[in-house]
Amino acid sequence: MKNNQRQLQKEQTRRKILDAAFSEFGARGIMATRMQDIAKAAGVSHGTVFAHFANYEAMITTVIEEFGGKMTLRTHELACDCREVRELLAAHLTSIMEFEDFYTRLVVEARLLPTAARDTFIMIQSAVSFHINQAAQREMDAGNIRAMPLALFFNTWMALIHYYLSNGYLFAPEGCVMKRYGGMLLEHFMGLARGDCGEKETAENA
Repeated sequence: MKNNQRQLQKEQTRRKILDAAFSEFGARGIMATRMQDIAKAAGVSHGTVFAHFANYEAMITTVIEEFGGKMTLRTHELACDCREVRELLAAHLTSIMEFEDFYTRLVVEARLLPTAARDTFIMIQSAVSFHINQAAQREMDAGNIRAMPLALFFNTWMALIHYYLSNGYLFAPEGCVMKRYGGMLLEHFMGLARGDCGEKETAENA
C-alpha cells in the first residue's frame, strides 16, 4: 500500500513538473527557461526536477513528445468529420490556437532544439500532413483545387501559418495570432489552391 502511494506521489510530482515546464516554455521560450524556473513554477526543489529528468535535454524532449501527442490527437479528432480540405485546414488552425504559445516557441526555436526534440517536432508535422494531404489529393482528383505536388501544398500552408506565428509580436502583440488572422489566411490559401485568388484581387481593383 505504501509503495503504491509513493508511486502515485512520484507520478503526481512528475506531472506537476511537466505541466510547469510546458507553461514556462510557452511564456519564456524553450531555450531561455532554466531548470530552476521550472522547479519554482512546479513548487518543488531543483533537485527534485533532476530526480525525474536526467538533464535539460531530456526535459525538453519529454515535454515536446507529450505536446506532439496532444496536438496530433486533437488534429485527428477534429479531422474525423472533415471531408473537404478547407474544413481540415480550419481544424488544423483550431488545434494550433489551443496550444499557440507553446507551438509558436517550437516554430521560432526549432533549429536550436536538441536533436531528439527537433525530430519529435518533425514527427508532429508529418502526422498533420498525413491528414491534410489525403484531403488535398481527393479534391485535386475531383478538380476542386489545382493539381500540384502534395508536399508543395502542405509546405505552402505551413509557411504561411508559421510566418504569422513567428512574427506574432507584429500581427497580434497582445492576443492570439490565429484567432485574429486564421480566417483570413485560410481564405487566402484556398484562393491560391483554387487558382482564383488573382482573379478576385483583379476584380476588386477594377
